[in-house]
Amino acid sequence: MALHIHQFLCLKDNFGVLVHDPETRATAAIDAPDAAPILAALKAREWILTDVLLTHHHADHVQGVPGLKAAFPQVRVVGPRREADKIGALDLAVAEGDPVIIGSIEALTIEVPGHTSGHVAYWLESEDVAFVGDTLFALGCGRAFEEAPRVLYHSLKKLAALPDETQIYCGHEYTLANARFALSVDPGNALLKERAAAVAALREKDAFTLPTTIAIELATNPFLRVEEPDFQAALGMAGAEPEAIFAMLRERKNRF
Repeated sequence: MALHIHQFLCLKDNFGVLVHDPETRATAAIDAPDAAPILAALKAREWILTDVLLTHHHADHVQGVPGLKAAFPQVRVVGPRREADKIGALDLAVAEGDPVIIGSIEALTIEVPGHTSGHVAYWLESEDVAFVGDTLFALGCGRAFEEAPRVLYHSLKKLAALPDETQIYCGHEYTLANARFALSVDPGNALLKERAAAVAALREKDAFTLPTTIAIELATNPFLRVEEPDFQAALGMAGAEPEAIFAMLRERKNRF
């Protein structure tokens, strides 16, 4: 039976995500922005929470854990080993390559530092799905809060190397704002123009713009196109080091 994934909003623009294995009835929450909407989603589907997979230590991704543990005392909380002290109360601390079993499904841990020093993503290879937190966004990427931009760039390259068909679930609904920035730096990208129009139409209907895919991001996300000669030329940085182009773009986005 296919994995069930339910995505919904928490707080203002955070995504809550539930991953349910119908074979074993195991259910994992990806991050815990707010306990109340996660518990409501579980109740509506009559799912029992077995796991919480945390991507990083920021409050808007972990503050719902106490409420989830109060409702489901047996729940296992999984998170990045490098941020265990900041998160606290991890039942399983994971690092690069560590498997996380959700019922009959295996998630592989990918370390993607940059937004935070210990940020991780979870790749469900058998399901062609990855949960990437605040590292990669649709048409954008997270801010490099705790590491240099070059560190975040190399983390994005790791995610970009996943199979093209991989569905990407991100931590926030930021796509419309990201599209505006992307168009400002890559105005000649016809695929980007089409996608930006589709994103605007979805948001007018309050519809979500996620999941995205690696293939779509490689074609339209400026932060994943810094090695493309045509994009470099459009930026006036033909032949420049991709790390330098990425750092420039990230700083421009910070001010956009």
